[in-house]
Amino acid sequence: MDKRPLKEQNWLFKSLPSPEWERLLPFIQPFDMPLGLVLSESGDKLAHVYFPTTAIVSLLYGLENGASAEIAVVGNEGCVGISLFMGGQSTLSSAVVQSAGKSYRINSSVIMEEFGKAGPVMHLFLRYTQALITQMSQTAVCNRHHTLDQQFCRWLLLSLDRLTSNDLVMTQELIANMLGVRREGVTEAALKVQKAGLISYARGHIKILDRPGLERRTCECYQVVKTEYDRLLPDKLAV
Repeated sequence: MDKRPLKEQNWLFKSLPSPEWERLLPFIQPFDMPLGLVLSESGDKLAHVYFPTTAIVSLLYGLENGASAEIAVVGNEGCVGISLFMGGQSTLSSAVVQSAGKSYRINSSVIMEEFGKAGPVMHLFLRYTQALITQMSQTAVCNRHHTLDQQFCRWLLLSLDRLTSNDLVMTQELIANMLGVRREGVTEAALKVQKAGLISYARGHIKILDRPGLERRTCECYQVVKTEYDRLLPDKLAV
């Protein structure tokens, strides 16, 4: 259980000026996020905006044949539901919990009213959206030009940045869906990284043994995304 004050548990909460925070506080509801929970499907109109604290949510883009691939991850640095305040109301991506944990949510109408005031909330959310778009763009490039081994390491590092430990519980099928590959490909990539002494991997449980080694093994895409997040979201809560 996170013992930090509520405002310290999510970067967007933490960055809100006091007047805006006080207005939103009565509308914030705790919300558990078990592994695999689908927060929204493609085309859904979200009733809430979700603010993870210890959970991680994967944004997935699916095809007609059922295949899917991850386009971004969201943790305690951000929120799920940017389509609401970007004017589209719905999105073609789906949102699935990739690492179980806690979160909070706020009714979409409350967020829209605050965003419509064109004040600090709007500017804060737009800055976060720019960081998220950077992650999406770099993920597309990475999936096209880099090896599965490198993609797997990038995915691990992005997940670690949003966790408070070096352990990640994730089913093989879910990892495969995130990376848009067959389960056999995930097994092969994980075993390579394990053989290099960077992780231990067994039955969906991944323990990071050598983070600097992971950073050396991955492609430049991880650092590009991290640098942009650090620029746009200074002093964010991720460890």
